[in-house]
Amino acid sequence: MFARVADPLRWSRGLLLRAGSNRRRGLSAMAAGGGRSEVGQLGEFLEYMDRLLNYERSGVPRGAGTDSDGGFDLGRMRRLLRRLGDPHTHYPAVHIAGTKGKGSTAAFLSNIMREQGYNVGCYSSPHLLTIQERISVGERGGPVSAVLLRDLFDQAKEAIDESIESENGSLTHFEVFTALSFLLFSRENVDFAIIEAGLGGARDATNVIRNSELAASVITTIGKEHLAALGGSLQSIAVAKSGIIKEGRPVVIGGPFSTEVEQILRDRAFLTQSPVISACDSGVRSITRCVGWDYAKPYQSCDIVVKISNDTPLSMELHDVKLQLLGDHQRQNAVTASCTALCLRQLGWDVSDASIRAGLEKTQLPGRSQFLTQDEASVLGLDGASTILIDGAHTEASAKALVDVIRTVEREGPLALIIGMADDKEHLAFTAQLLSGRRPDVVLLTEATIAGGTARSMPASSLRDIWIGVAHDQGINCADIGVVTSDRISHLAAASSDKPTPMMIGCGDGPFSHDLMKAASRLLHGVHRAEGGGAGAPAGLICVTGSLHMVSSVLQQLEQQ
Repeated sequence: MFARVADPLRWSRGLLLRAGSNRRRGLSAMAAGGGRSEVGQLGEFLEYMDRLLNYERSGVPRGAGTDSDGGFDLGRMRRLLRRLGDPHTHYPAVHIAGTKGKGSTAAFLSNIMREQGYNVGCYSSPHLLTIQERISVGERGGPVSAVLLRDLFDQAKEAIDESIESENGSLTHFEVFTALSFLLFSRENVDFAIIEAGLGGARDATNVIRNSELAASVITTIGKEHLAALGGSLQSIAVAKSGIIKEGRPVVIGGPFSTEVEQILRDRAFLTQSPVISACDSGVRSITRCVGWDYAKPYQSCDIVVKISNDTPLSMELHDVKLQLLGDHQRQNAVTASCTALCLRQLGWDVSDASIRAGLEKTQLPGRSQFLTQDEASVLGLDGASTILIDGAHTEASAKALVDVIRTVEREGPLALIIGMADDKEHLAFTAQLLSGRRPDVVLLTEATIAGGTARSMPASSLRDIWIGVAHDQGINCADIGVVTSDRISHLAAASSDKPTPMMIGCGDGPFSHDLMKAASRLLHGVHRAEGGGAGAPAGLICVTGSLHMVSSVLQQLEQQ
């Protein structure tokens, strides 16, 4: 296929010259923002955004992400951007789509390019604490400041109002905020933008980037999430995500993919005459040597070697790279980001191996296999005897990745899972995957607060029924402990300390709060004593998972204490 593409990786001279001339400008947004103390400065902006249609709150309509008559209308996004001066055409960009891993890959790549000295804009979603987290800009990253975002909105509000009126109020929260991020990157004279797709690819609001501005597209993984919105099958999801591949521009594919899914991506690349770089190429090797701890935080020490010698030659050899993001899946995300950085180097960008190493090692993301410190656990009212892990896993694949992290980092001691999920996830597959690893001693189901409410949350009682059913199917002895109350927990903790007990499955009596973590801690103490654990030994692991909204709740409670 590559032989059909004449000079496929040559970047336009004008854009490269502009990138070089803009370097080290746009530093007014460098200082990290996004603290809750700044939120008050965004009152009018947040109220305005809350009035817009928000599919993160209501759920995405069936077929909305497909390239069909029922798909999102990219025309209204283009018309909005035209009113704002087409800011997305003012800088080169990497466009990233994928079921899982796109946020981590975007973070890795952003830090690599920042380590090289570029002024980088990065747009991702969703956020955990404040909407400012979705935009970072400058050489040091960090959420955009409230002042900069407020001033940008004030300047753009008239044009946005006109667009909303002309589109009969159909512009969405995601479309408006995406347009504002593009405008901010233009105003800040970024050298380079990294844009994460929100849903799918072909009809996502971010898919207005033209091939003349696209440096490369990246597709991380393909999995069964948002099935109804993306056509109902793994194949239709792959087709939707392949829509970000543009004429003549290289595409980096992460994987691993099934043969059928990878062929769909390669067929699209063939039609658009786009060179394909695979992070699973036979010349790409990576391995985790060990897991260590540094200042009470775990890391994995990895070797990453890239030796691709086809029409797109890439070469790099890094040893003992200390990744703060844990698990085989994050190592693969690091490989995908590294291949993208090497592709950019082939395009003419200055990207050194040292910058790749430093960027990978610097990257950390809240809620991705995040272990709380003892001080943080104490703030939540926990005694620090149990290790606390928070992770936003909510698909079968991410559940498998979480199981691997738990197995690698916390091999012994009792285990408690606290789970809240949205109602549109594959709950059975998620549950079965979590039960395929270390058998938990305690499972507490709850309701996640999603976009300010529980309308999209799976009822805790329904999750409990699923867990009990899957446990029985797998031959796991379990006990339904009902709704968790303080008196009930005291009785159960005392009973479990006398003798080994079956896996306890219960549910909270309302939306998730850190009180459920306290309940899990008390139950684990009982299990710990039953297993003969000494007074000085850690009383197991408590893992909060099922949704990034669950992670957000824990982090919000940490800030409020």
